[in-house]
This record gives sequence, structure tokens and C-alpha cells, in this order.
Amino acid sequence: MKIICIGRNYAKHIEELENERPETPVVFLKPDSAILPKKMPFFIPPFANSIHHEVEVLVKINKVGKYIDAKFAHKYYDEVGLGIDFTDREMQSKLKEKGLPWEKAKAFDGSAVIGEFHAKAKFDLENLNFQLIKNDSVVQDGNTKSMLWKIDELIAYVSQYFTLKKGDIIFTGTPEGVGKVEPNDNLVGILEGEKVFDLKIK
Repeated sequence: MKIICIGRNYAKHIEELENERPETPVVFLKPDSAILPKKMPFFIPPFANSIHHEVEVLVKINKVGKYIDAKFAHKYYDEVGLGIDFTDREMQSKLKEKGLPWEKAKAFDGSAVIGEFHAKAKFDLENLNFQLIKNDSVVQDGNTKSMLWKIDELIAYVSQYFTLKKGDIIFTGTPEGVGKVEPNDNLVGILEGEKVFDLKIK
């Protein structure tokens, strides 16, 4: 399986990092070794000085697809969830300045937190509320209606370049409110009022 991530999909997040608004979705990958094992804490890597949380709605692909039309994209997933794209912000900034790939800042071991998945039929996917709570305070509060590209549009776009396979996961972008994590922080992901992950930082 592969993890396909979308960057800069919420306008206010683009503004908070002072990035340029893209004309097409920004796409990058994480290897399966980036997945944080279930019930494990996240250990801040020794090379990192500024790990940021980025909470995102996740989509799990349920069958093989290539060149998928957006109007048929809904047939390629049954479940949605919530996760975190951990980012070494300091390293990412240095890589961006040099025009280099982001993988060292985005795809390191443990950088992909994947919470519980739920049947998509339970939700209005174009008006889906989600939050990240850090130490009992809401730090990210998002809604999919603020996406620049909706879930089905992302699936159609990504499938032009990568064959989607059963079990692949798409991270659909993060809203504003990203911030640094510290040892002993506690991060809780909430999807439409339901807790889908609870994570300790070490």
C-alpha cells in the first residue's frame, strides 16, 4: 500500500505558512514505513527541532483504479478517517528554499498517524467537521467544505499519475492551526464528534 498526501488544500493554511496558492493539487508520497504502529506513542526524531502536527481527513481506497473520472470516484472508497501528517517544519523550509523534495521532512518513520476508519455513508463528506485537540485545547478545527479540491476531485487527479490500489490511503490536506509538538503532549483526533485517535508525544 502507499500513502498519497495532498498539500495546500485549505486556503487559510496556505496563508498561515505564507505559501503560494497552487493551480493544481500538491502531491507527495509517504512510504509504508512512515505509518505509526497502532497504540504506539510518537517519538520526536533526534534530527528534528520543530515537528508540527497537521490533522487531515483520510480516505481508504477499496479497489484498483486508474484515470478515474471524478463522477465515478465515489465508487473507489467506502471509508473515511482522520490522521496526522507530522512535518519537520524547519527541515521542510530549508528543502523548499533549495527547491528540493520534501521527503526527509514529511516521510520519516512514524510521520503518518492513521486513526480509526468509519463508513463514509455516516457522513456528509462535503460538510465534514474534524478537530485536533492538543492537551485539552482545540488547535485545529476544520471542515471539508473549505477544501480547494474535494475528495472525489483529488481521487480523479491523483489517479492520472498513480494507479490506486486497494488499501492505499489519501491524506487530503490540513486546515489552519498547525503547530509544534513537544514531549508529553497529548493529541486527540475528533471526526464529527467521535474520537478516532489518541496519541502521546515522547
